[in-house]
Amino acid sequence: MATILRDWSYRYQWLYDGISRLAALSVGGEARFRQLALQGLTIHSDTQVLDLCCGSGQTTEFLVKFSQNVTGLDASPKSLQRARHNVPEASYIEAFAEKMPFTDNLFDVVHTSVALHEMEPEQLRKIINEVHRVLKPAGVFTFVDFHAPTNPLFWPGVSVFLLLFETETAWQLLKTDLPELLTETGFEVSKPTLYAGGSLQVIQAKK
Repeated sequence: MATILRDWSYRYQWLYDGISRLAALSVGGEARFRQLALQGLTIHSDTQVLDLCCGSGQTTEFLVKFSQNVTGLDASPKSLQRARHNVPEASYIEAFAEKMPFTDNLFDVVHTSVALHEMEPEQLRKIINEVHRVLKPAGVFTFVDFHAPTNPLFWPGVSVFLLLFETETAWQLLKTDLPELLTETGFEVSKPTLYAGGSLQVIQAKK
């Protein structure tokens, strides 16, 4: 069940941005956080990039610095309106991540930032299948999201954050073996890189 703080954070961009900046301090600030999943990737001006569940364009803003072919997809009209205003260099599509209106083998890179934890388990499986479908052979799915902290000192902060701003699906993700789920779909998965006491994970999976 969503909390009123979660509803407010999506209604008011200043609140969402403030929460994002505060949470990103655990990895050295928002600029570094937004680029965590992009580390080690080679993105050229003609690389076809999909920013999946792009929200208001926080990471899209970094992606357009590397590629002239960035597409942002989100199911929220309000978020896309903000993204078009914030990052007009990208193109945008309003659609659900589990049913993307793209042809097969279209993108070189699919990126998503702290969005998978909002999905129900079956929805998450459908999204991963869709990502695999729209990626070109040898394309990369890269993302950052929550992970069960490996450092016990981070559990109180993560718990409070999830209770205030997230739903049950976030807790479910902490128990989900994402590398195994990706492997079952046909991806070659690198070992997750953990940050912030293990409370954040970055995974890069190759088709």
